[in-house]
Amino acid sequence: MSFIPHTDADRKAMLETIGSESIEDLLSNIPEGVRFRGDLNLPKKLSEWEALKEITRISEKNYTAQTHACFMGGGAYDHFIPSAIASLTSRSEFYTAYTPYQGEVSQGTLQSIYEFQSMICELTGMEIANASLYDAANSISEAIIMASALTRRNKVLFVGKIHPNYVEVAHTYAKGHDIEIVETDPVNGGADLNKLEELLDDTVAAVVVQHPNFYGNLEDVQEIKRITRTDKKALLVSVVDPISLGILADPSSYDADIVVGEAQGMGIGLQFGGPYCGIFATRKKMVRKLPGRLSGLTIDSDGNEAFVLTLQTREQHIRRDKATSNICTNQGLMALASTIYMSLLGKEGIREVAEQSTQKAHYLAEQITALDGYELKFDRPFFKEFVVKTPAAPSKIIENLAEKGFMAGVDLSRFDDEGLMIAVTEKRSKEELDQFVTELGKITA
Repeated sequence: MSFIPHTDADRKAMLETIGSESIEDLLSNIPEGVRFRGDLNLPKKLSEWEALKEITRISEKNYTAQTHACFMGGGAYDHFIPSAIASLTSRSEFYTAYTPYQGEVSQGTLQSIYEFQSMICELTGMEIANASLYDAANSISEAIIMASALTRRNKVLFVGKIHPNYVEVAHTYAKGHDIEIVETDPVNGGADLNKLEELLDDTVAAVVVQHPNFYGNLEDVQEIKRITRTDKKALLVSVVDPISLGILADPSSYDADIVVGEAQGMGIGLQFGGPYCGIFATRKKMVRKLPGRLSGLTIDSDGNEAFVLTLQTREQHIRRDKATSNICTNQGLMALASTIYMSLLGKEGIREVAEQSTQKAHYLAEQITALDGYELKFDRPFFKEFVVKTPAAPSKIIENLAEKGFMAGVDLSRFDDEGLMIAVTEKRSKEELDQFVTELGKITA
């Protein structure tokens, strides 16, 4: 254990230094009525080995993606993580390094950030990406602040079904910037285009759409773009799952102005919900309003390539009223993990992950809807996630199947919604999918 307690000699020396005879003397000013004089109700002391054994016993009660086949999603997915990622990110120069405030002395860190930015640009089709933000919710929030600053408008439309947690965080950010967020209810699990046309006016700074959306459904982004572009000033913010870009058209193809998302699926473990890594990419002409930090490549006085932190328009580097954002740093280690993931898999690998996830999700959906009492909640194309109406309460299904070795999905009642949301990644085997369906069928029977 790293903690080394003080010896009796240490304590005696400290008491002498402050002029106390004993610990009791030191505590004499505390009224007797509030002092605890009994014995603390603590278990007996354990050796290090005994403590580890007990902690292991307790931890084995947990259901994890290592002990169960995981069909949970809702923003965090059980994608395969190559072993090389943990091996490389755990190297001391990466794992222990603090964020590069004096960036020029951290050339390796800045180069990894530069590579991350470059790959995000290639994946999204955008011209500029920052060094990462904290997570997708943070990225959306920064995007609407940026859109408001660029357009000098203070209303933002959220269309379709955007992750409720992201929306809640955005409301918190918006309140401090006097930005009004208007949410539109989805129709058949997707954006209400008629409502978008009705609400779009010259006070709207941005239209925000998640594609694939929270339910996993694909949005009609081309039509959303067409409607948004009827106002020449309103910006289009696209919230993406970067893995989906292996098979879906990138956001530049439908003229998105800002692209944000969650990088967790690219080499970052589930980790009890974090830390994750936010993606933020945009057009080059908007770079001076970009939140966070940017790693740039230049030439030094000796003619050598050098990496630098550039356009540091954060509160730490500029007067507060001139700052684009109060975000302090980026998710350096998590961004590095995603950078290694993207470099290992490449375009073909990410496409393969996306294709397998999609094919397996559709196979599972077909098998589940063939069971009595189960049906898809929405009649829309979807990526790797879908919502099912179930014959029993989703919470009961999740509880029942946990005993069978499955993390069955997300009960949407936690978001004041209905249905069981099921996510499928490339990790799920056909045997797992078929057994999952069998267990669901037993519930109906």
